Amino acid sequence: MCASVSVPVEPSSSHEHPLRNAGYRRWLVGNAISLLGDQFTMVALPWLVLQHLGSARMLGMVMMAGAVPRAVLLLVGGAAADRTSARLIMVTMAATRAACVAAIGVLLWCGSLSTWEIYGLVVVFGIADAFAMPAHSAYVPSLLKREQLVVGSSLGQVSAQLAVIVGPLAAGLAIAALGIASAFFVDAVSFLFVIGALLRLPDPPRAASHASRLAALGEGITHVLRDVPLRTILLLATAMNFCISGPVAIGVAELAKSRFHSASAYGIVLSAVAVGQLGGALSGSVWKIRRCGALILGGGAWLGMCLMGVPFARGVSSVAAVLLLMGATASLVNVHIGAWVMARIDPAVRGRVASVLMLASLGAIPVSMAVAGFIVLWSPTWLFVLAGVTLMIVGAGAAAIRSVRDIGQ
Repeated sequence: MCASVSVPVEPSSSHEHPLRNAGYRRWLVGNAISLLGDQFTMVALPWLVLQHLGSARMLGMVMMAGAVPRAVLLLVGGAAADRTSARLIMVTMAATRAACVAAIGVLLWCGSLSTWEIYGLVVVFGIADAFAMPAHSAYVPSLLKREQLVVGSSLGQVSAQLAVIVGPLAAGLAIAALGIASAFFVDAVSFLFVIGALLRLPDPPRAASHASRLAALGEGITHVLRDVPLRTILLLATAMNFCISGPVAIGVAELAKSRFHSASAYGIVLSAVAVGQLGGALSGSVWKIRRCGALILGGGAWLGMCLMGVPFARGVSSVAAVLLLMGATASLVNVHIGAWVMARIDPAVRGRVASVLMLASLGAIPVSMAVAGFIVLWSPTWLFVLAGVTLMIVGAGAAAIRSVRDIGQ
């Protein structure tokens, strides 16, 4: 691949840091506060469902009610982000979600919340995600210069990871002290910060699109299929999600139960993943890597080896150490994949291409969970071994393509 489409990551100190960019800094702070508020709903909603509907099976049904419209409308959301203002889409979706969580909080406060209102909340959130996620991918890169994309991507992941680490604890304390309705009120207020930031930011220039709405939906898929390196990286990222999500979520839980007989052991190893992800995201902002193709391919191979090593790590500390390394590697790889993809895509189709990438990657997660749930009944060890081997085979296929190996050169 020619250097003109790679992400330049040069050792020179002349590049302006993204935090010196007032527009990006404004968005980063507002979005970080909103992400922190989201964690309050992420904690409160499952607890609320279990209280009102009384079973884990119903919780799964509620979560599915949000996942279906997200998957169905994601490509539509990508097309909308390219044809209209991605910034205003994000503002509208944030305002809609704020109104919904505030309404749920009020109904809880008054003691009149019903089951259909819970389902309505998650359906609206699923629809909002389908439009907001591609709009985010289409808009945020416009705030940065090309050479700032890697560090900007890293900072975004760091803020998200910090929210995941800090938010649930704060939410649990708030719910215990003030009641479950307080969590939804906190989330509603947090949306005001990202809305305020976006209202003060400009819209980037947008190329006119003459394609019909139906044709526009297919342009993102066509763009990905015609671009060999992009298509290959999409396949590799999807394989990573498929091979890691199920084994970590289900296989690690089974190991903690059958080998360590402790819920606290499960909490420790999951915390190790989160700490590793934070470290990987932080390293992306300071570690200047020119050959990001080699990093992505090497990271995929390393993740495959770590997966195969999980069932052979005997102590809690050993399993935690392997998962910490996996979290750090996956996070660092995600930083560079995200930055490279955003630099490579034509801004005119950025929202649609981003929606295709999200659909493929997110779609792999429930399939991974289902497959892992089946294999773990047969053998937890083989679950990790097969996942690691699969990931290494896909990575080897990607490494055979020179344009992928040359990313960043």
